[in-house]
Amino acid sequence: MFRRRDVLRAGAAVGLLATTPWLRAEPASGLLARKVPSTGEALPVIGAGTSGSFEVRSGSAQYQQLKDVLRLFFAGGGKVIDTSPNYGGADAILGQLLEEGGWHRQCFLATKIAADSRAAAEEQWAGSLRSLRTDKVDLLQIHNLRDWRTQLPYARELKAQGKTRYVGITHYLASGQDEVARIVRSEPLDFIQINYSVNAPEAARELLPLCQDKGVAVLINRAFDDGRLFARVKDQALPGWAAQVGIGSWAQLFLKFAISHPAVTTVIPATSRPERQLDQLKAGTGPLLSEAQQQALVKLFA
Repeated sequence: MFRRRDVLRAGAAVGLLATTPWLRAEPASGLLARKVPSTGEALPVIGAGTSGSFEVRSGSAQYQQLKDVLRLFFAGGGKVIDTSPNYGGADAILGQLLEEGGWHRQCFLATKIAADSRAAAEEQWAGSLRSLRTDKVDLLQIHNLRDWRTQLPYARELKAQGKTRYVGITHYLASGQDEVARIVRSEPLDFIQINYSVNAPEAARELLPLCQDKGVAVLINRAFDDGRLFARVKDQALPGWAAQVGIGSWAQLFLKFAISHPAVTTVIPATSRPERQLDQLKAGTGPLLSEAQQQALVKLFA
């Protein structure tokens, strides 16, 4: 039966370390990490998203719960948090929580530009800094390729000014991956962000290998297919081999699938529940899935 198991053990468990050259462990947490190709900076493979989960009212019970989520995230070795100015105020909530918790320095902060002109982007960027309570971010991404020919040069200007350390582009559907690939081929990028999951593995055919060749870091969104994967596995047991790689829940399995591709830098699942945060972090420890295990999952969810 599907349930998130081993929750209490998830925060303390330290898995076996892979010996693959592109993988190392953060010694304080046991979370595996991957290097950003353009700089060599190591980032933990489990990050966090804010869409939906951080769209709450400041000071509410849900807000206080998010404070616990972030406390567990950083204590467990997490670092990368992705947000956007068009996530229903999630960036402002994140900024407030980071300031109250004193976590700005621990956070690799990623946000986006989602605008249709240079003037709109400049106004939006100023608002983003206010919302996030910072004067710079780590990664600035062009949201879903929106007006990217205008916005990508602007993001590079901000990088040159020291307002962001990295620039990238995003998309959330397989239908956008061909255009993402064309941009990766023609434009220098530090990051892309795309969807990749057991039931949407298209990125592995061309885009992920291309990013390896071009030296582009990859953030993965929709690893749970916006929660729909959990409905598909309700009342189903995990594959018999899951325990052999330290997997105790379907959430861990879905995340482990994503990070098992060597091109993937970090997967960014969103949650507003502390017990699920602990469960998700556990996916970033222990052995990765073999090619045969990855393919078996793709067939299972085809």
